[in-house]
Amino acid sequence: MKRIIITGASSGLGMGVARSYASRGWRVGVAARRVEKLQELSREFPGRIEIARIDITANDAPSLLLDLIERTGGMDIFLQAAGIGRQNLSLDLDIERNTVLTNCLGFTAMVDTAFNYFRVHRSPDSVLAAITSVAATRGLGSAPSYSASKRFETTYLTALEQQSHLDKVPMHFVDIRPGFIATDLLDNENYYPMTMSPTHAIPLIVKAIDNRRRVAVIDWKWSLLVKAWQLIPRWLWVRFPARTRKKTN
Repeated sequence: MKRIIITGASSGLGMGVARSYASRGWRVGVAARRVEKLQELSREFPGRIEIARIDITANDAPSLLLDLIERTGGMDIFLQAAGIGRQNLSLDLDIERNTVLTNCLGFTAMVDTAFNYFRVHRSPDSVLAAITSVAATRGLGSAPSYSASKRFETTYLTALEQQSHLDKVPMHFVDIRPGFIATDLLDNENYYPMTMSPTHAIPLIVKAIDNRRRVAVIDWKWSLLVKAWQLIPRWLWVRFPARTRKKTN
């Protein structure tokens, strides 16, 4: 039986991916700070779900992740879906600090633990995947720490991929970069263009993992937009009005 471990699985994309793999008969280890939703998932798929309460920013997060992997019976795929992000035009320092703490330090703790597991338990089918963001493409003035931390994540995955080749560790890396998706991560007071529904995005994420796509921008409209962003020169980009607006009745 195949096994996948998912952090940030109590809601949104993480829970959707967990449900998708469990429905296909996989053993699924799920982790989050809030375990109530994980318990519901366990009742929905009896015998297939292992749960763990993990705060990825806490010092004990790596050991708790290893315990979850052991209780799940091992790991073929690791998906780092835990993360936070908010617009922060006022540059509230608490928001910036918490975003960096979660998306950089917490991310590092989880993917390093997964990488080292795959380093020991070598398999050519091993997959280390993470949900990053199209925000990693360029710095977004409306969300400085979020876009910068997502750029950190994509660069970190590339560095680990290089290390896997240097150490001859067989594994695949999948960098999943969604645009706006209607999950709890979005502020309901703002209008977000090209927002996707989870029911549209989750199958695309699962397909990207199954196909071992190195970089997967979700979906085709966002893929075209990202390509356009990359063509904008820096002097013009910093004048680009890349922000959302308040919803109107």
